Amino acid sequence: MEDFIKGLGERVLSGKRLSVEEGLKILSTPDELLNELVRQASLVREAVFKEQVEFCSLINAKNGACTEDCSFCAQSSKYPTPINAYGLVPKKEMVEGALKAVSIKANRYCIVTSGKRATKEEVQQIAEAVAEIKENVPVKVCVSIGTIDEEDLRLLKEAGVERVNHNLETSERHFPNIVTTHTWKERYETIKKIQEAGLSTCCGGIFGIGETDRDIVELADTYRQLGVDSIPMNFLIPIPGTPLAGNQQLTPQKCLKIIALFRLFNPYAELRLCGGREQNLREFHDTAMEIANCLMAGGYLTRAGRAPGKDEEMIKKLGRKLITKKENFVKAV
Repeated sequence: MEDFIKGLGERVLSGKRLSVEEGLKILSTPDELLNELVRQASLVREAVFKEQVEFCSLINAKNGACTEDCSFCAQSSKYPTPINAYGLVPKKEMVEGALKAVSIKANRYCIVTSGKRATKEEVQQIAEAVAEIKENVPVKVCVSIGTIDEEDLRLLKEAGVERVNHNLETSERHFPNIVTTHTWKERYETIKKIQEAGLSTCCGGIFGIGETDRDIVELADTYRQLGVDSIPMNFLIPIPGTPLAGNQQLTPQKCLKIIALFRLFNPYAELRLCGGREQNLREFHDTAMEIANCLMAGGYLTRAGRAPGKDEEMIKKLGRKLITKKENFVKAV
C-alpha cells in the first residue's frame, strides 16, 4: 500500500487517470499512511492552483417549504424540522448579500433557492438582482436554483451569472436511497444543459449519508467524466427530524481520504470545503486545506459556519494567498 500511495501525485500530474479500483484503494488507506496520502494530493493542488485560495459566500434567498424529500435536508416539507420558511427575498436583499460577501473577502457569491425548481417569475427577479450586482459589486455571481431549462439559463447568463451549482450529491446507485421525488439522471441532464449553455459548473456531494466507498469513488469519477469546474464537498450534520438524524459514520480521517480522492480524480477542479467541514474535520481542518483550494465562508443554508476571520487566519497560517475582488483565479497547469 505504501508503494501505491507514494508517487500518486506525480502519476496524476503526468496525465494518469486513476481507475475506480485505485480509488477504492485510496479510501482504504491505513491511517498510518494518511499523511503521505495528504502530501500526494497536496502536490497536485499546489501544481495546479499554487498558493491561491478562494472564499465563496451564499444567500439563502428562498427557504424551506420544499416539495422534495432529500433525506439529509432540513428544508424538506416532508420532515418535522424547525425551520423558518419564507419566499424569495426582495432584490435589495440579494444585492446586500453580495456586498456582505465582498466584506468577508469572498470572490464568489451564490444566490440559492429551495425547491425543485424556481418559477419563471423568480428567475426573472433573480436575473434583475444579478444585473444590479454585476454593475455595482466586485464579485463573481453564481446561482443554485434547482432544475433549470435553456431559456432560464440564457436569461441568467445575459444578466451576468457565470456559474451554476447543481449537485448530484451521491452515486446514481445510492441516490434513490436518499431522494425519491426526483432522479439522479434528471440532475445529470441539467448539468449537461448548464455546460451546453456555456456556463461554468459547480457540482458536489454530501458524504456520510449511508453511501459505500464505491458510491464515493463513482461520484468522483462522474465529475471527472463531466469535467466540472468546481466541486463543493459537504459532510453530513445529522439534523433532528430528517431520516438521517442518527447517522454518524464519518471520522476526520475518512473525510481527509475522501477529499484526497476527489483531488486525485479531479486535479483541475476547484475543490471547495463547505457544509459540515467544521464538525467533521475538527482538528484536521488545516490539513484538509492542504488539499482543497476553496472554502465556503460566512455560513451555509440552514447552519452557521465559523467566523470568516478564523478561515482567513488559517489561510495566512498555511502561507496561502486569498484571491479577492475578481482577481484572476488562474490554474497554473
